[in-house]
This record gives sequence, structure tokens and C-alpha cells, in this order.
Amino acid sequence: MTLWWLAYPLLGVFAGFVAGLFGVGGGLTIVPLLFMLFAAQNFPVEHAMHLALGSSMATIVLTSIASMRAHHAHGAVRWDIVKSFAPGLLIGTLGGSFLATWVPTRPLAMIFTAIVYYASIQMMLDFKPKPHRQLPGAPGMVVAGTTIGIVSSLVAAGGGFLSIPFMVFCNVAIHNAVGTSAALGFPIAVAGTVGYIASGLKASGLPAYSLGYIYLPAFVGVVAVSFLMAPVGAKLAHRLPVKQLKRAFGGFLALLASKMLHGLLSA
Repeated sequence: MTLWWLAYPLLGVFAGFVAGLFGVGGGLTIVPLLFMLFAAQNFPVEHAMHLALGSSMATIVLTSIASMRAHHAHGAVRWDIVKSFAPGLLIGTLGGSFLATWVPTRPLAMIFTAIVYYASIQMMLDFKPKPHRQLPGAPGMVVAGTTIGIVSSLVAAGGGFLSIPFMVFCNVAIHNAVGTSAALGFPIAVAGTVGYIASGLKASGLPAYSLGYIYLPAFVGVVAVSFLMAPVGAKLAHRLPVKQLKRAFGGFLALLASKMLHGLLSA
């Protein structure tokens, strides 16, 4: 064991709390931190980002379970939405994990940043969708799920940054959107983890204790704590008023978008 490994449980505290509070996987917040830790340990430059993406996706598997269970206990998970979203999410996430090895990320990141800023403004201004607007039918849900799955896989996130604004836009209550998003993180994480393992099995020069693009010490260190912290965040989410929770989530999205924009401009 190295001293670097002690940093991973600290990431788990933050990732777990955020996952429970906002129904997101936490990947967007820990990928840059994992990348910096891997770079500081002199991991191969050509593998550091893929290891950060893959390891983050793997942690979401268990974090999403803890968050999902906590929100389900509050009756906040819309399982009908989960079932209609799941096929597209699995297809999109698995495909995105393979695309991540060669797709140009800068244009995608710029579009993604603009989308997140737009969603954050809607949340903070308490945007009211038209009363008659509802979730699309089965084909529309498959298309939406596939799109969310692809983007989530490319940025190693649980999808809540897109699925929650989408559900709120379709008149799903914010507490139900957060709870349902927590459940949606599981199929995204499973498919993405399989993809990152498979795509990294033939990579040469990976550090010891790697399983494909999953760095096992980071995975274990983060999930050991995040699994315990997710219910704490979920409990707080159900104590917050609807408007306050919307604004908090909007602010969280704005911070993520700003972090990505800073990275784009400084690249």
C-alpha cells in the first residue's frame, strides 16, 4: 500500500454525498481529481485519463446502489421511467465506452458544457414546463436513453446531469427526478464499467493492480466510503423544499460546467 491510496477514501466522502443529494454518480466531480492523482503518481500519460474515466465509472456501480436504496425508501424512484430508459442507456453507455478511446473530445466537451449551463439556468430560475408536457413514448425514451448513455460514458458520469433536467422538463417532480436518476445510474455504470474493462484489456503499460482501465486501489478506496455517504445525501435531499433543491442542483450544474469550460480554455 502507498500513501497515495489514502487519498481515494477522501474522494469517496465527497462522491457519495453528492450522489445521494443530487441523484448523480459523482463522476464529473472525481474524474479530474483522479486524473491529477494518477498524473502525480507518474502513470503513463496515454493511459491516465482513460484510467480516471474507467475507475470513476466503476465506483458509480456501488454508489448508485446505495443512493437508489435510500431514495426508494422515500418512495421517490419512478420505476416505470427506469424500465423505459434502461434499454437505451445500456446501448449508449456500452458504445460510448469504446468510442471514448478515439472520439475527439474537445468539440463534444464544448457542446456538453453549453447544455449543462442551459440546464443549470433552467433549474436556478425554477423554469416551469408546459402543464401538458409529458415523457415521450417508448421510441423517444430509447433515443433519450441512448443519448444520455453515450455522453455519460464519454465523461464517466452517472447521467443525472442530463436525466434530471430532462425529467423535470417533462413535468416529473424534482424529488422523483433525483430519486429516479439515482436508479438510472446503475445500468449506466454497469455497461460503462464492462466497456472500460474490455477496451483496456489489450492496453500495454498499465500500472499494477489495473483491470483494463479500472485502477482497483482507486475503485476500492472510493466506494468503501461513498457507499456509506450516499444515504446521508439522500436524506438531506428529501428534507429540502422543492425550489431550494432545484436551485442547489442548478448551482451544482453551473459549477461543473464552469470547471469544464476552464479546462477547455486552458487546454
